[in-house]
Amino acid sequence: MAAMTFDTMRFVKTLETAGISSAHAEAFSRAIRDASNEMELATKHDIDGLGKTVEIKIAEMKFELLKWIVGLSLAQFGLLIGVLLKMG
Repeated sequence: MAAMTFDTMRFVKTLETAGISSAHAEAFSRAIRDASNEMELATKHDIDGLGKTVEIKIAEMKFELLKWIVGLSLAQFGLLIGVLLKMG
Protein backbone atom coordinates (compact mmCIF):
# COMPACT_ATOMS: atom_id res chain seq x y z
CA MET A 1 0.00 0.00 0.00
CA ALA A 2 1.37 3.38 -0.96
CA ALA A 3 1.28 6.34 1.38
CA MET A 4 -0.22 9.62 0.29
CA THR A 5 1.73 12.70 1.36
CA PHE A 6 -0.25 15.72 2.45
CA ASP A 7 1.21 19.02 3.61
CA THR A 8 -1.34 20.01 6.25
CA MET A 9 0.39 23.28 7.10
CA ARG A 10 0.39 24.49 3.49
CA PHE A 11 -3.26 23.44 3.17
CA VAL A 12 -4.21 25.44 6.27
CA LYS A 13 -2.26 28.49 5.05
CA THR A 14 -3.95 28.28 1.64
CA LEU A 15 -7.39 28.23 3.26
CA GLU A 16 -6.51 31.07 5.60
CA THR A 17 -5.27 33.13 2.64
CA ALA A 18 -8.64 32.53 0.97
CA GLY A 19 -10.43 33.94 4.01
CA ILE A 20 -11.29 30.78 5.97
CA SER A 21 -10.85 31.07 9.73
CA SER A 22 -7.87 29.34 11.29
CA ALA A 23 -10.09 26.97 13.31
CA HIS A 24 -12.07 25.93 10.22
CA ALA A 25 -8.93 25.52 8.14
CA GLU A 26 -7.35 23.28 10.77
CA ALA A 27 -10.56 21.23 11.06
CA PHE A 28 -10.64 20.75 7.26
CA SER A 29 -6.99 19.73 7.35
CA ARG A 30 -7.58 17.15 10.09
CA ALA A 31 -10.60 15.75 8.26
CA ILE A 32 -8.65 15.33 5.02
CA ARG A 33 -5.67 13.80 6.85
CA ASP A 34 -7.93 11.31 8.66
CA ALA A 35 -9.72 10.39 5.43
CA SER A 36 -6.45 9.91 3.58
CA ASN A 37 -5.19 7.61 6.34
CA GLU A 38 -8.18 5.34 5.68
CA MET A 39 -7.58 5.13 1.93
CA GLU A 40 -5.80 2.26 0.28
CA LEU A 41 -3.92 3.28 -2.84
CA ALA A 42 -2.89 0.78 -5.46
CA THR A 43 0.70 0.95 -6.63
CA LYS A 44 1.97 0.11 -10.11
CA HIS A 45 3.25 -3.17 -8.64
CA ASP A 46 -0.25 -3.99 -7.31
CA ILE A 47 -1.81 -3.31 -10.71
CA ASP A 48 0.84 -5.34 -12.56
CA GLY A 49 0.23 -8.26 -10.21
CA LEU A 50 -3.50 -8.01 -10.80
CA GLY A 51 -2.94 -7.95 -14.57
CA LYS A 52 -0.87 -11.13 -14.38
CA THR A 53 -3.54 -12.81 -12.26
CA VAL A 54 -6.21 -11.89 -14.80
CA GLU A 55 -4.06 -13.25 -17.65
CA ILE A 56 -3.63 -16.55 -15.79
CA LYS A 57 -7.37 -16.83 -15.13
CA ILE A 58 -8.16 -16.16 -18.80
CA ALA A 59 -5.68 -18.85 -19.88
CA GLU A 60 -7.28 -21.31 -17.45
CA MET A 61 -10.76 -20.50 -18.78
CA LYS A 62 -9.58 -20.95 -22.38
CA PHE A 63 -8.19 -24.37 -21.48
CA GLU A 64 -11.45 -25.40 -19.77
CA LEU A 65 -13.46 -24.19 -22.77
CA LEU A 66 -11.21 -26.10 -25.15
CA LYS A 67 -11.67 -29.28 -23.09
CA TRP A 68 -15.45 -28.91 -23.31
CA ILE A 69 -15.40 -28.20 -27.04
CA VAL A 70 -13.21 -31.22 -27.77
CA GLY A 71 -15.30 -33.45 -25.51
CA LEU A 72 -18.58 -32.34 -27.04
CA SER A 73 -17.16 -32.69 -30.56
CA LEU A 74 -16.08 -36.27 -29.84
CA ALA A 75 -19.49 -37.06 -28.35
CA GLN A 76 -21.24 -35.56 -31.38
CA PHE A 77 -18.97 -37.50 -33.75
CA GLY A 78 -19.67 -40.73 -31.84
CA LEU A 79 -23.40 -40.06 -31.96
CA LEU A 80 -23.21 -39.43 -35.72
CA ILE A 81 -21.27 -42.67 -36.27
CA GLY A 82 -23.81 -44.55 -34.17
CA VAL A 83 -26.74 -43.13 -36.14
CA LEU A 84 -25.03 -43.92 -39.46
CA LEU A 85 -24.29 -47.51 -38.39
CA LYS A 86 -27.86 -47.96 -37.17
CA MET A 87 -29.21 -46.74 -40.53
CA GLY A 88 -26.88 -48.87 -42.63
